[in-house]
Amino acid sequence: MNLANYAGRRVLITGHTGFKGGWLATWLHRLGARVAGIALEPDTAPSLFLEARIADLVDSTIADVRDETRVSEIIAGFSPEIVFHLAAQPLVRTGYEAPLRTFATNVMGTANVLEAARRTPSVRAVVVVTSDKCYRETGSIWGYRESDPLGGHDPYAASKAAAELVTGAWRDSFGSEPGAPLIASARAGNVIGGGDWAKDRLVPDLWRAARAGMPAEIRNPAAVRPWQHVLEPLAGYLILGERLLAADMQAAEAWNFGCNLADMQPVSVLCEHLAPLLGFTWRHDGTAHPREAPTLRLDSSKAMLGLDWHPCLSLQRACELTGDWYARHARGEDACTLMLEQIGIYEAATGDNR
Repeated sequence: MNLANYAGRRVLITGHTGFKGGWLATWLHRLGARVAGIALEPDTAPSLFLEARIADLVDSTIADVRDETRVSEIIAGFSPEIVFHLAAQPLVRTGYEAPLRTFATNVMGTANVLEAARRTPSVRAVVVVTSDKCYRETGSIWGYRESDPLGGHDPYAASKAAAELVTGAWRDSFGSEPGAPLIASARAGNVIGGGDWAKDRLVPDLWRAARAGMPAEIRNPAAVRPWQHVLEPLAGYLILGERLLAADMQAAEAWNFGCNLADMQPVSVLCEHLAPLLGFTWRHDGTAHPREAPTLRLDSSKAMLGLDWHPCLSLQRACELTGDWYARHARGEDACTLMLEQIGIYEAATGDNR
């Protein structure tokens, strides 16, 4: 993995105030890119955006991707070469609580970003980040492939499937226009890592339980998910972005970035890995909750073969990095310094020779 080509490039991220967006912005700044961001104010306290002072690294604009005019103005004003679209309503349970906002953000927000990018001459590439939950639920034990049907049982999953359809429509309808950007989509697994404080997400819930000295209430301990450290899919997005910037037409497709087969484990296994690292106990919450998919697996062989991207962190190592980040931050260590240290560890593990 060699990401040196991002040095000096103008890169725009939507959703840079979020967990994944914050890590991506920090990594791109480390690579020497000039980074701008469009996002809402962070909605957690604490937040990675504030703790890591990401506004110092990014030309940050607080705006809503549902605002077509504002999105167009910001993208045109910054004139990026590449756009990474991460802004989203990212939670399954919030999708049940606020389905209209979920669809408006995840579907029309994606359309607004794609249209603004299409109308900005500087933009050569767009990477739209969706989710492993965009696939029609079949319970496949082999893992969903990019050619499998899209679908969604709940509002969040359906909105991500719809975002994929929107992305494909812009690529197919406008991709042959002179100067049109190459457009790809990225579907990652369930990410973990330091600095995630979102509500109704497993690792933040475990962290909060540890801080409160209370057992963590786990909704679906038997649910299988493709767990991965946040840097794994971000590396995939960056490699994919480089290929698009190099005008590789074959890269303008959908791509899965999941973990190794052995790391697709039940929630209970992740809890057992993290319990000694974060210092919590847990128990099954037997009360009724909105339905979530019992099994999600991704087949990432296309990215391994076509992009030379490979997951390199085991579930155990991902948990160790995550636990170490939270523990050291709780002792007062700087969030941004911890991120940069772990990015360096990841680059060394992947053989980045910048």
